[in-house]
Amino acid sequence: MTTNEVKERLKKDKVDYILAQYVDLHGTPRCKGVPARALDDFVAGSAGFAGAAVWGMGQGPHSHDMIAVPDLATYTLVPWEEGVARFACDIQVDGKEWPYCSRTALRRALAELRRAGYVMMVGVEAEHFLVQRKADGSIAPFDPDNIDTMAKPCYDFKSLAANMGYLRSLVRYMEQLGWDPYASDHEDANAQFEINWRYADALTTADRHTFFKMMTSQVARRFGAIATHMPKPFPHLTGSGSHFHVSLWDPEGKRNLFLDEKDGRGLGMSQLAYHFLGGLIAHARALTCVVAPTVNDYKRLSVGEFLTGAASGFTWTPACISYGDNNRTQMFRTPEPGRFECRVVSGAVNPYLGMAAFIRAGLDGIRRKLDPGEPNLGNLYD
Repeated sequence: MTTNEVKERLKKDKVDYILAQYVDLHGTPRCKGVPARALDDFVAGSAGFAGAAVWGMGQGPHSHDMIAVPDLATYTLVPWEEGVARFACDIQVDGKEWPYCSRTALRRALAELRRAGYVMMVGVEAEHFLVQRKADGSIAPFDPDNIDTMAKPCYDFKSLAANMGYLRSLVRYMEQLGWDPYASDHEDANAQFEINWRYADALTTADRHTFFKMMTSQVARRFGAIATHMPKPFPHLTGSGSHFHVSLWDPEGKRNLFLDEKDGRGLGMSQLAYHFLGGLIAHARALTCVVAPTVNDYKRLSVGEFLTGAASGFTWTPACISYGDNNRTQMFRTPEPGRFECRVVSGAVNPYLGMAAFIRAGLDGIRRKLDPGEPNLGNLYD
């Protein structure tokens, strides 16, 4: 999309305010507001930031400004606020790409992947809680009518119905944005929810995942709740993941290169998929540090007796470094032929860094032809 095409869209959509948005090292959205009439200045580099005021951007108080450079293809109407649009931005300093920019890290990894002849498609399971602040300052699951009280509330109709307005708002907004949402549900913990939308190329999914977190925070406010993607806000309840569903495709995005219906291991995966997975398993410990980056994550990623310590009976987190069939006790699950799911990825993930790490580890597996071994088909909670 050119600057002139963006101007036409702004005029058509009656947008008068733009969010220049990027993420810090934690994946937290950071923004400046730009009047739509100042689009030319914005594109030319007017949105400057003091990098030392933001976590993990590799700058001090003496550093030159970080400039948010909009990716014009990411023009997104903000559906909960009339007259506002958002652009996902990359960071530059002194006219050069800034290596501490998470989005730039993913773009570089994707360029290397494309040179190898592949594109990566990713879907995300975005689990999160709605919480409320009590009079003493503590937080509790959002349940003003005392309905969501079951020990095993997953898929419960009454608990879903009590929050249907919130979920319908999110789904309606996603449909307006063309994300193709296809399911939403009450998850395994009280006041925990998940919404699924169609997979896309990795950069698009990372941009959408970031925007989804922005959207949940604002929609929840309208219903008197606080949305949190914190991995383990309550020690007795199941935590929140952001499981990545991953596959490699041909450069045109028309053929799934992970799919092989004649797979001798019975999972419907190609040799390329197994080499990629071999890289992920070889680097699993380092990868976990990227996709589960907080102390709180390791209250979610419990082991031993804690795997069955949640109120519902299970934590649903992986028990060890492993892969297998449609089996939720694995780190890497194969829910259907042609893709795998990484279940260690948490609600706290920076999606740009997480996907970049997947690409780097997976490419290493492809280049070294790493074999992940035979799949585990048993219950690793036993």
